[in-house]
Amino acid sequence: MPFSAWLALSLLIGAWYAFEVHVARPPMFWMGEPKPMDRMNPFTWARTLRNQGFILGYSDLRGNPLWVTYALMPSPQGATSLMSPEEFKSDWRGINRVAPQHYNGSGYEIGHLAPFHAMGLIYGKQGQKDALRMTNAVPQKAGLSNKLWERLEEVELDPFAKQFGKIWVMAGPIFDPPVERLHTSWRVEVPDAFYTIIVAPEAKKMLALVMPQTVRGDEPLDHYVTSVDAIEQRTGFDFFHELDDAEEARLEGAVDPDAWHLRELARQPRRTSQKAATP
Repeated sequence: MPFSAWLALSLLIGAWYAFEVHVARPPMFWMGEPKPMDRMNPFTWARTLRNQGFILGYSDLRGNPLWVTYALMPSPQGATSLMSPEEFKSDWRGINRVAPQHYNGSGYEIGHLAPFHAMGLIYGKQGQKDALRMTNAVPQKAGLSNKLWERLEEVELDPFAKQFGKIWVMAGPIFDPPVERLHTSWRVEVPDAFYTIIVAPEAKKMLALVMPQTVRGDEPLDHYVTSVDAIEQRTGFDFFHELDDAEEARLEGAVDPDAWHLRELARQPRRTSQKAATP
């Protein structure tokens, strides 16, 4: 290839990257992209992948997104689920090319981190299709994926998004030693638990929860409330680092489910499942 062609290609790639980093990505975060506390730890290395309605940090080493974040608003009046016959698909952006069949016979469901139903309601068909990429997938036991986690997703969308007008959600896996991988595929590490952080910026409130893989699914949601500080220690990520230091310390150290009226919602049964079928 001639030098001029290489130069043009380099400029094009540079322009694309500058657009991604400085224009496209920042509005998809609330108070900054999560930062690894120890940049030398390869288990916290992640590639940022932008999707319709959500953005995530994907670990090819672990075969999991380490964090996914999205904004939820009240669903438009008259909006209906955009249920799709499609199943999860490999994402060409994933170097390790995790595929749905790697979960077959593993004893784990393919769980969504950016929720399939909410992405369709709020961000349309492309949001729903992007939620079915394997870079948005994590291995979850059935009691968590199909019951407790789904109940939490429903509370996020209604009543939290309706109550506060707009909320931000950060979610991801937690890995405790020793490393365990799917016995059906070395490509995918199995998390021990999952975290969710819900932020209502206008009300200046945060709610953090950690749910282990071992749940039955009918437990009260408020049993799993914790602090953002505790999640940061377990994940190795610094969340919302663009906050004022004093405000960050106050919000991330708080454990206050009553500010969200969570006890009133904690035993609410899940509604009819809106999840796509998984292999």
